[in-house]
Amino acid sequence: MEDTYIDSLDPEKLLQCPYDKNHQIRACRFPYHLIKCRKNHPDVANKLATCPFNARHQVPRAEISHHISSCDDKSCIEQDVVNQTRNLGQETLTESTWQCPPCDEDWDKDLWEETSTPFVWGTANFCGNNSPASNIVMEHKSNLASGMRVPKSLPYVLPWKNNGNAQ
Repeated sequence: MEDTYIDSLDPEKLLQCPYDKNHQIRACRFPYHLIKCRKNHPDVANKLATCPFNARHQVPRAEISHHISSCDDKSCIEQDVVNQTRNLGQETLTESTWQCPPCDEDWDKDLWEETSTPFVWGTANFCGNNSPASNIVMEHKSNLASGMRVPKSLPYVLPWKNNGNAQ
């Protein structure tokens, strides 16, 4: 039994596609293949049912109830349910003692204290209008090396621009 379990975990093991018997798929790719092949073979897909314990198990609809009662993966699920119900009785819910920390921010107050200077990308205005430092002229800084400048036009023509050429 243990050898069978280890063998079923081998990602390189070849599995036969339930939709096309000519397809031999590696186990690690099998779930992806099932989705793709199900779309390509809707007639076969309508005749098969998916096992509720393992979506890799595609079984003829007439045999699904027998498969559900004998599926190997059923025992794993049932064991998980048993373990969860046991743990549920042992866990005691404790009330959280966490409290929200006090907030020193007042966004409405900050909004009124801000300057009326509009935001301009690429400039920095660290001084308010009422600050004694407001007389300082802020120089625009560029990250370009000296002697270089930003291009005045794009290196290509945009199709919706006619560059002043009347047509």
